[in-house]
Amino acid sequence: MKSDFHMHSSFSGDSDTPMLDMIEYAIALGLGTICFTEHYDEDYPEGEDDFSLDTSAYYTTLCIFKEQYASKINIRFGVELGMQPHLVALYTKYVQSWPFDFVIASQHVLNHADPYYPSFWNGKKPSDVICSYFEETLKNLQLMKEYDTLAHLDYIVRYAGSGHTSYHYSQYSDVIDPVLRYLIEHGKCLEVNTAGFKYGLGHPNPREEVLKRYLELGGELITIGSDGHKPEHLAYGFDLLPDLLNDLGFRYYCIFQNRKPEFLKLSV
Repeated sequence: MKSDFHMHSSFSGDSDTPMLDMIEYAIALGLGTICFTEHYDEDYPEGEDDFSLDTSAYYTTLCIFKEQYASKINIRFGVELGMQPHLVALYTKYVQSWPFDFVIASQHVLNHADPYYPSFWNGKKPSDVICSYFEETLKNLQLMKEYDTLAHLDYIVRYAGSGHTSYHYSQYSDVIDPVLRYLIEHGKCLEVNTAGFKYGLGHPNPREEVLKRYLELGGELITIGSDGHKPEHLAYGFDLLPDLLNDLGFRYYCIFQNRKPEFLKLSV
């Protein structure tokens, strides 16, 4: 696995790592192509992290390093958009204003609050919240047009507490299947996010049963990303993916340039 298409640097509000450090570590790992996908979460909950993005500074810096390291690694320009229904028009104009190679859609907040923070869960029944999260994801996808992949479909279970991080697809099939079908019908990719291994969940996000169901429904388009915010998290768990994905029935994954997919065979 020589391509990581979900990674962050200090241009994202939750990373302190200089872009150059991420690039040099990626080269040391032997990666051939990387895509920075810095966070842009407009109207993020007040008083929590700042996920605004200085896109001009980000793009200028990336272009400098892209040229400087062209003989060693292919660097691509991406963004991760934090979906909320009222942001669709803003995001559409934003994406169309920059020469992105790759655009990630992510569901980070629910009812204008982020499940990353423990206070989010106070007084809530986790299974009900998880259902609402998947329903909100579908609602946002139906509104959004300018994206290439849906990231970490079951992001919320990372923070749902004991007994829920190890959920099974069958518990939520009625709200997960419509999301998978929508992606398939509209030619969008589903991301295999390896941060689940980093968080000790023992699975990618989404879990294997969801990926299997995606295939059963006719889905084939996947992207792969570590969601790394530090050098040591780049390509995290990538050694596990060829066997895992081949066993499920996948034969290739997608990388993007100028918003157009390139299909790479999985190796074993």
